[in-house]
Amino acid sequence: MNAGNQPAGISPWGAAQEVDYAALFAEFGIEPIETVLPDIPNPPAFFTRGIVKGHRDYGIIAKAIREHTPFYVITGFMPSGHPHLGHLMVMKEVVWHTRMGGKGYIAIADREAHAVRGTSWEDCRKYGEEYLRCLYALGYRGVSYYQSRNSRLQDLAFEAATKVNFSELTAIYGFGPETTLAHPVSVITQVADILFPQLDAGPAPTVVPVGVDQDPHLRLTRGIAHKLRMFTVEDRGDHISVRSKNAPDEAVDLIYRAFPGSKRYEGHIDVKGVPHERVADEVRRIEQARGGCAFYTPSSTYHIFMPGLQGGKMSSSVPESLFTFVDDDGSVSKKVMNTLTGGRSTVEEQRRLGGEPDRCSVYLLNLFHMVEDDAELREIHRACRAGELLCGPCKKATLERVRAFLKDFREKMDAVVLPEEG
Repeated sequence: MNAGNQPAGISPWGAAQEVDYAALFAEFGIEPIETVLPDIPNPPAFFTRGIVKGHRDYGIIAKAIREHTPFYVITGFMPSGHPHLGHLMVMKEVVWHTRMGGKGYIAIADREAHAVRGTSWEDCRKYGEEYLRCLYALGYRGVSYYQSRNSRLQDLAFEAATKVNFSELTAIYGFGPETTLAHPVSVITQVADILFPQLDAGPAPTVVPVGVDQDPHLRLTRGIAHKLRMFTVEDRGDHISVRSKNAPDEAVDLIYRAFPGSKRYEGHIDVKGVPHERVADEVRRIEQARGGCAFYTPSSTYHIFMPGLQGGKMSSSVPESLFTFVDDDGSVSKKVMNTLTGGRSTVEEQRRLGGEPDRCSVYLLNLFHMVEDDAELREIHRACRAGELLCGPCKKATLERVRAFLKDFREKMDAVVLPEEG
């Protein structure tokens, strides 16, 4: 299903690999990651190598990292099958953010899997545990839960649902008369997932690392988070305008008294001589004390799609395009050695013209996951372009890296003792 106003093939349930990122970012207001890269302390390889390509409002997260102030990182996984190579990047992004001081939240989106994929609840549980073992093996420490077992999440989803109508969902996701009601319910549950950390542990900046196909969920959630606020705080240049959105009178009174010299009008208060951030923090504190959500609008990062091992789309429906972490060694070896390369038709052409690493699934496997050292990766790229590194030796070296990674990863997965939910 193509989402209503998405570019062809871009939707949370049918991501394409051929994406014009520049056009997509321009259309939906996603900024290039380069705009915040200088503000990120010791940025990891997925930022510096261009794997994470865009962001929304990541500056507030970079500031929290630099200043060691609270923030959250949340993402979800739909347990409709075994976790695989294509899930590894977002897992790494979540783990890195927790190591930078963020409190982690992982949603196992079993309601979505059941509604969209028809996955049985038993399989949702089984696959969900596999995802969590992968995350904890990578070093994740934080909260995890299943959507179907989190009553507070479900209450938040119900409240969020009061701020959106079916026409809006149709415009974003392309829902039609044939859409089962469970599908929009799963969507609003994912909105609640994104906002849940702030409900659970208090308002704070929140980042959601995703592929660009998940951006419809972020746009919807940002709008709902805004609608759930009692106030908006706007910088008007010479003053800060605090505007009520059906806030209780006592909350308006408290804000007026909090800023001596402010001017009160019907529906808004103007504050002069006070920084925007200080006003926003005080308004949020008063709103929360009077029973409001006081949510921060969530931020997001967007990583590019890793192509399948045979080129094109990486999909569980095409087993040759990926390997799972439970595949046997023989299957993994066969898939890696059969990976589509950016090499030429003959050895002679390869030596004379050089390879095309940027179009090579073997090189991209190394870029995304298998080569940690940037200097080593640059040398692989250079030698390929120069015709010095042929595809056969490169595949064999990559396979050895994959084997070493999987051996270590599986041992860590086997050693994981999953914590209690919540």
